[in-house]
Amino acid sequence: MAGCGSSGTSTDATSPASTEQSATHGTPAEQTASQQTSTEPAGQEETKTWKPEKAVTLIVPYSAGGSTDVLARVVEKIWPKYVDQPLTVVNQPGGSGWVGREAVAKAAPDGYTLMIGYGSGEDLIAPQLREAPFDPINDFQPIALLSNHAILFATSTESGYETMEQLLEAAKSAEVTAALSGVGNLMDITVRAVAKAAGGEITGVPFAGGGPATTAMVGNQVDFGPGHQSELMPHVKGGRLRILAVASPERESMLADVPTLKELGIDYVNAGSLKGIAAPAGLPEEILAYYEDLFAKITSDPEFQQAMADVYQPVNYKNPEEFGAMIREYYEMYSRLIKELDIHVE
Repeated sequence: MAGCGSSGTSTDATSPASTEQSATHGTPAEQTASQQTSTEPAGQEETKTWKPEKAVTLIVPYSAGGSTDVLARVVEKIWPKYVDQPLTVVNQPGGSGWVGREAVAKAAPDGYTLMIGYGSGEDLIAPQLREAPFDPINDFQPIALLSNHAILFATSTESGYETMEQLLEAAKSAEVTAALSGVGNLMDITVRAVAKAAGGEITGVPFAGGGPATTAMVGNQVDFGPGHQSELMPHVKGGRLRILAVASPERESMLADVPTLKELGIDYVNAGSLKGIAAPAGLPEEILAYYEDLFAKITSDPEFQQAMADVYQPVNYKNPEEFGAMIREYYEMYSRLIKELDIHVE
């Protein structure tokens, strides 16, 4: 440690004089070291630093192809520029996003297990509707918000629905189905809220993530569904999906001709789906500091920003303190919304 001079001595058994000198005053070098040590402030310690010495696992609690998985692949691409050790991306879907989260919550807080997608509805909404195998606030350490994804409503170009008004009108007299990325998440609560506000009936069909839900929309297996830009836009560009509305407070810049729900008379908006990095609770300060610095660098990297633009995802970096505050704020916001809409999950 800094400021700790050596007080031990090396005794010469063949020299009584050196032995006596060591026992009483130490060698001249040791006396100098002792004098230097005594001038340093008491209690001064070396700042602890940390960096990974083996591969880091990044758990995606959803199937491949969804917006969170796409984000993980962008992080994986940029990671080697800043970290010597590899990043292993592991898709661990199941339980509507809870299997992967539980695995992270129970992992050792040693810096080698991270989760991407923290701040989604599976953290902030679902645990308020049914018992979760983890505490969404106290079992995780927020590290960085990377992106905030708006919710869009899409339908197959073969569905026959040209507008959101047509679809909601149909829901008043016939069964309308919606592909969902899970149960009790932001997509689920958004569809429930829209159905209630519009006075119709919409049956949610849950899948193991945004990727499979989008596939169901593209295949016209359901009438429509909510999703994020990175999941839906490639199919919009390919002529397979049509965007009907956005749940944001304002129109999205790349979809300027698509109305908001508010414009359609549906009294519902949401702030989007947070997509951040988290670790198990109890992460040592030096490890948290390392990752705070790392993700600040990654999100400001021009290559990362261009890659995010290429997959239709915004970059919205927040540090651990800011991200943690958002998590708590959004949790309370959704708590109020669940009560106002009287939403229950059986």
